[in-house]
Amino acid sequence: MTVRYIADMHFDHGDIIAYDNRPFDTVEEMNETLIHRWNSVVGPQDLTWILGDFCAGDGERWRQHLTRLNGRKRLILGNHDDRTAVDAVADLLEDAADYREIEDEGRRVVLCHYPIPAFRDHYMGWYHLYGHVHTAFEWNIAENAKRLVKNLYLRQDVCRMANVGAMVSYMDYTPRTLDELTPYL
Repeated sequence: MTVRYIADMHFDHGDIIAYDNRPFDTVEEMNETLIHRWNSVVGPQDLTWILGDFCAGDGERWRQHLTRLNGRKRLILGNHDDRTAVDAVADLLEDAADYREIEDEGRRVVLCHYPIPAFRDHYMGWYHLYGHVHTAFEWNIAENAKRLVKNLYLRQDVCRMANVGAMVSYMDYTPRTLDELTPYL
């Protein structure tokens, strides 16, 4: 089993194409590309953590997308995730929460939709994966906070945090493993 992470897929969200300058002409093209890229790397036994803003649709639209995606799925709720829709697909999700602290191959990881520069044990080698900020000004703020903490401790193994938003260049609309994300932490 491989564990992967992705945020801000925004299925069925037409305005997100212009907001993120996504390379798609239609919502349908975006949806199909997201599904194709997910299924190209996620196997039936793999686990993918979705770190918020999965779908702009109702429970039926969530169900249509989730059932087409390979593997097991766990959700960290984002600001665009309708709780009624999430409840409607609870049978397709192994977990749905606002925040989780997990272990991934012996590494402790804080999962939240929002960036937290002073996350738990950020100075003790833990990791933090988040979304929400897309590639906008707020991502620059999160990256600057990370730099400041690294400079404060004079070590590179502190404040290891990464934006796993689908639109980020190193994500390329594809769920990634912690090892694949390591260069960006």
